[in-house]
Amino acid sequence: MKRIIACIMGVALMASVAACGTTDDADTATSGGSASASAKGFDASGIHKDAAIAALLPGSVTKDGKLTVGSDTSYAPAEFLAADGKTPVGFSVDLTKALSAVVGLRANTVSSTFDGIIPSVGSKYDIGISSFTVNQERLAAVDFVTYFKAGSTFVVKKGNPGKIDSAKLCGKKLAVQTGTMQETVSADLNKACKAQGAEEIHVQSLKLQTDVTTAVASGKADVFYADTPVAGYAIKQTGDTLQTIGEDQDVAPEGIVIKKGDTGTAQAMQKAMQKLIDDGTYGRILKMWGVSDGAITTAEINPSV
Repeated sequence: MKRIIACIMGVALMASVAACGTTDDADTATSGGSASASAKGFDASGIHKDAAIAALLPGSVTKDGKLTVGSDTSYAPAEFLAADGKTPVGFSVDLTKALSAVVGLRANTVSSTFDGIIPSVGSKYDIGISSFTVNQERLAAVDFVTYFKAGSTFVVKKGNPGKIDSAKLCGKKLAVQTGTMQETVSADLNKACKAQGAEEIHVQSLKLQTDVTTAVASGKADVFYADTPVAGYAIKQTGDTLQTIGEDQDVAPEGIVIKKGDTGTAQAMQKAMQKLIDDGTYGRILKMWGVSDGAITTAEINPSV
């Protein structure tokens, strides 16, 4: 991302190449302290280990004393990089800290590209937490523990100068993040355009959500499609130069990604998440990031979708 464009993105969309990139280097992308007070995140030091829950985890997870989590840190306010360009922050990162404390491990959030996380869970990463919508296709490949719910929202430039109608996107330039549910939806919308004999949607599939947001802010795309909390945060961080259009679409659960068949880790994450929900920690974290509307009351393993 070019610096002159990225500067308008504020804290979440960093004004440097390093801040907008991703890395698989755990030494430069751990969940340690934030570089800015505004993104310091949740202090999990007061959470005590629950020995019964911790005992559910297999040795493959606990052997190094860390809970290593794959996350695409370009998706504010869920998971993104602080002003230092290397420290993951966001409500998902804070939940990772809290979950790690419950099972007595050190949180280690590692930045990755979104579409590279699921194939690496169980090998490179113990789990994945990166705003993954739970759907049938993903359930066939991995297990999930739910922790949030979110819909999807279309975003355009303020005032909608292109007169974009979210129900009439044929021929428009639509930006989405690679590997997301929104990318899948864009393909379905394109099929409908073809069936009508209309011009196809010009889909721009980009690796980073920051690049998706920039595409619309810079005029390279007419509209982008993303999770509702992400869209709202992007609007705030671009100085209200963007706005949503239409109604929120397809509210669905989001889940922690776990290797298929790893029942120990799935049970541990479900019980740990439920403990955080029940004792109020979960609610405090979501409130701190302004995303309480996405709260759930019960963490489930592989919910019906």
